[in-house]
Amino acid sequence: MLSQQRTAAEFSAAARQAVITLMSMNYQQAKQDVQRVIDDATGDFRADFAAHADDFTKVVETSKVVTTAAVNVSAVQSMTPNSAVVLVAATSEVTNAGGADKAPRTWRLIVTITRDSGQMKMSKVEFVP
Repeated sequence: MLSQQRTAAEFSAAARQAVITLMSMNYQQAKQDVQRVIDDATGDFRADFAAHADDFTKVVETSKVVTTAAVNVSAVQSMTPNSAVVLVAATSEVTNAGGADKAPRTWRLIVTITRDSGQMKMSKVEFVP
C-alpha cells in the first residue's frame, strides 16, 4: 500500500511539473522552453510536439508571449507500474503583443505520464473544457 502511494505521488509530481513546463513560455527563450517540453515528453505526444516545434516557437516569439503556470491540484485517476493518468487543474497568466496583460486563465488537463528509460515523461495531454 505504501509503495503504491509513493508511486502515485511520483506520477502526480511528474504530471505537475510537465504541465508547468508545457504551459510556461517566454518569447526571449522560446527555443529552450520548447526544447524542454520535447525533452520531458515521449511517444506520440513527443513526436507531434516536435513536428510542430518550429512553428510553435515562431508564434511565441512573434507574439512576444510570456506565460507562467501554476498547478492548483492534481490527482491520479488510474495507474499501472509504468504509467498513470493524472487529472490536473492549473492556472496561467499570459502577456503578449496582442494586449493580454497577465489575464488569468484556468485549465483542466488529463495528462498521461509514462516511464521512459527510467524517467517519467508526458505521453499524452488533453485539455478538458
